[in-house]
Order: sequence, then C-alpha cells, then structure tokens
Amino acid sequence: MTQRRKTGWFASGDPWIWLTASAVAAAIVMVVGLLTLIAYRGMGHFWPHTVVQFEYSIDGAKSVLAGEVRDSDLIPAARARDAGLPVAEDAEPVTRLLIKAGNRDVTREDFVWIAEPFIANQSIPENMVVFERREWGNLYGFIDLQSGQSHEQAWQAVEQAIERSNELHERIEALQKGEIGGINYQLERLRLRQRALELDGEDTPQALAELEQERQALNAAYNEAEQRLTAMYEQFGDESVAVTTAPGVKLDQSVRHIVRAYRPNAMSLPQKLGHYVAKFWEFISDDPREANTEGGVFPAIFGTVLMVLLMSVLVAPLGVIAALYLREYAKQGILTRTISIAVNNLAGVPSIVYGVFGLGFFVYTLGGSIDALFYPEALPSPTFGTGGLMWASVTLALLTLPVVIVSTEEGLTRIPRAIREGSLALGATQAETLWRTVIPMASPAIMTGVILAVARAAGEVAPLMLVGVVKLAPSLPLDLNYPFFHPDRKFMHLGFHIYDVGFQSPNVEAARPLVYATALLLVAVIVLLNLVAIRVRNRLREKYRALEN
Repeated sequence: MTQRRKTGWFASGDPWIWLTASAVAAAIVMVVGLLTLIAYRGMGHFWPHTVVQFEYSIDGAKSVLAGEVRDSDLIPAARARDAGLPVAEDAEPVTRLLIKAGNRDVTREDFVWIAEPFIANQSIPENMVVFERREWGNLYGFIDLQSGQSHEQAWQAVEQAIERSNELHERIEALQKGEIGGINYQLERLRLRQRALELDGEDTPQALAELEQERQALNAAYNEAEQRLTAMYEQFGDESVAVTTAPGVKLDQSVRHIVRAYRPNAMSLPQKLGHYVAKFWEFISDDPREANTEGGVFPAIFGTVLMVLLMSVLVAPLGVIAALYLREYAKQGILTRTISIAVNNLAGVPSIVYGVFGLGFFVYTLGGSIDALFYPEALPSPTFGTGGLMWASVTLALLTLPVVIVSTEEGLTRIPRAIREGSLALGATQAETLWRTVIPMASPAIMTGVILAVARAAGEVAPLMLVGVVKLAPSLPLDLNYPFFHPDRKFMHLGFHIYDVGFQSPNVEAARPLVYATALLLVAVIVLLNLVAIRVRNRLREKYRALEN
C-alpha cells in the first residue's frame, strides 16, 4: 500500500513541481543576494565615512596615520610572525585593517594595511577634514589656524573659498565646452569645406575669399573667448589652504584643485544625508576624473541609453520584416526551415564574433567606402571608417536580430488563421491584412523580442570594445553643433566603464566601490528601459485582447 502511494505520488508529477519551484526560489534568492551585495557596496560608496586616527608602532618606530577603515581580514598566526608580530604559534588569526589613508602626493600610498597588534591607540578627531581633489585623490588633514582664528572660522573661510572656486570652474567648463568647442567645430568644418573645393577643382579665388572671411570671423570670436578664459583662470590667483596631515606633514593645498571639503566626524545625520545626495547627484550628472575613479559617469549613461535606443530603432523593423517574410510570404519547405534553424543558431554565437564582424564589415569595408564616396576631404582621417556610435548600434542590432525574429514568429503563429481568412473574405489584400490586423495583434510578442534585445544589448561589452566604445569620450554624440546628432563619434558605455575601472585602473582599491556603484546603475538603466517597453507591450496586449478572444 505504501509502495503504491509512493508510485502514485511520483506519477502525479508533484515531485517535479516541487523541484521546479525550488529551482525558481533558489534562482530568485541568488539574484536578490547579488543585487543586495551590489547595492550595499555601491551605494555605501557615497556615504561620508568616519576618519579614524591611528597611533601604531612597527619595530620600535612610532607613526601616526589617519584614514577611513574600508575593509578587514584575518591572517594566520604563522604569516603574522613572518611580518614581525609577537604572536605565539598556537595563537588565533590576527585581524588587519585596510585604511584609505589618501594623501597620495605625500605618501605615494593611497591604501595601507595595519595589523591590530601594531595599533597602540586610535581616536576620532572632530576637526579632521577630507578634501576631495581633482588630482591625487583625497587629502586628510587639519586646517592650520591663523592667529586668533577658531576652528569654526577657519572652516567657514575654507568652505567659502571652495564655493567660489567651484563656481569659477563651472563657468570655465561652460565656456570651454560650449562657445570655444563650438568655434573649434566650425573651424574644422570650414577646413573640410576648403579641402572639398580643392578636390572638386572649385577652389576659385572668390570661394576661397569667402571661406577666409568666415575663418577670420571665427578666429576673432575664438581670440575673444580665449581672452575671457584666460581672465577666468587668473581669478583663481594663489589662494590655498594650509593643511597639516596626521603624520605632521605641512602643505599648502591650492583651492582651485579642491572639489569639496567636509568634516565627516563632526557631521550630523541630516548633514551626512545631504552629503550623500550631493555625491550621488555628482555621480549621475558629472564627468569622470582621476582616470575614471572619481567624479561621475554621465557620459557613460548618455552613451548607453542612446546606443540602446538607436539599436532598438534598427532591430525592430528589420526583425519584424524578416519574421513576416519567413512566416507569411516564404514558401514553407527545406530552405525556409534551414533559414529558421540558422536564425536560431545565430542567437548562440558569442558576442565577440559579432564584434569582429562589425569591425571588418561595417567599420573597415562599409565605413571606408562611405568615407571614400562622401567624405574624401577628411581623408586620411576616417569619419565612418572607424568605430563609432552608429557601427556599435548596428553591430548590436545584428547581434539581437535573431531574438526579435524568433519572438515575432511565435507571435504570428499564435494568431488564429480564421482572422486572416475573415479579413481576406471582406476584400482586404494580404498586405492590408498584415498591416491592419496581424501586426497589431502580434505587437505584444514583437515588444517582448525588443525587451529581450534591449536587456542583452545594454549589458554587452566585448563587441563594443572593437566598434566604438572608449575609455573617455571628449564630446557627446548629441550636442548643439550642426547637424546636432553625430553617429560617427566614439562614446562611453557603462559596461565598458565597469571593465575599465575594475581591471584597468591604476588604483584598484580606490576604484572598487565605483565598480559596484556603476554596476548597480547599469542594472537600474536596463530595468528602466525594460519597464518602458513592458508598459508599451501591456497596453498593446490589453488593446488587442478582444480580437484574440
């Protein structure tokens, strides 16, 4: 009786249901755990950490060090003895701390490991100041007081000086990227126009005189802007802050090189929250600095979103047209089945192969031909014969095309044949039936394919390294210079930014929190793009649900 009950339980399929549910639950737990780890490590990067001052002694030499405790681990007793620690053979593992000490221009070491047995004393000085600099990373130290000056007065004077400096930096950046950048762009276009006239044999004295007149006007505008830029730089002057580091080293820090200063040990909770919001806003709205280990990632966000949108515009119509032909027009036979199998197999081709194909065909062959036909005046400098936003988008569109084709074919297959026959019986042509009935009803499946394409394309890195992405792009592909949209320009991407910061950074420890923060941001961008597409798909599904029933 028991054996029969067990046999019936297995025959009912309940064990497989439980097994499937367990696998789904395990997958959800792993995904949630991974996102939680990324969020914890990434979002914690912006919090103002407490700065601790350590007094320690190694081989009788006493030293002082101040910094943020970023990590800790345990080292075996044998390894601790090799490092000179007085540890017995049977002692417990020794804890050591990873301190972000900053002051790289003074000590040449941004991070330092200290074993706890070496630490004689540690304190949290309230007046410790953290200076975020445009170069050399953070500076930790105390502001030197002038005669009769209190700590609060010195701090307020420093804050005001940094605020003036940052306002001046913003004006300089706006002038350099806006007016001066626009003039340089127009001068380059003017040079290319003159070169085109020379190649066409139309470089008449009158035409050259007109170009020279435009060039003189642009040069005059450039000189005037350059004078204003020089005057702005002169406003910085020699203003500096006298700082004494924890080891007692005195230095004068130029105010113009300070991004912000704060006293984390003296900040209240609202002040820390305000600092957190300011740092996060800088992260998503500012340009990177310090070899991409500091500052923001706005160019990477902009490039990622623009590339995905352009890729979606390319892949959706191509995938739908291919699926319509294979399902509605092509004669079903061996050739059609072979093509369908090939399309399905293309979905499994490694992405780097698409990158190599994009580099060889799109960039070198097609791009080189476009340069020879339409941009001969720019040669030998390539315009489209080098990696850029357009070729990256086309390559990813080719990579994700099988996904859209298969999804669209599945949607077309689910549409009842009676709907097609009814439309044809009412006098509609096959094209009208497809355009007015079949495609609208299959639009949810089409959007599903686009969603899957966006999810894959936004996270791809390998092919982009060959067809257009760069470590740091000097200008965005979309700006105020005619023709406003520049698909030939190279761009930054969040996925490549993660790779560059995590594996190519000269300061890996400093870049590690930024890797988590950028990874979390990339996930958020992908989710946001997918939510928009899912919203559109759900509206289409509700609109045509009645027809399906």
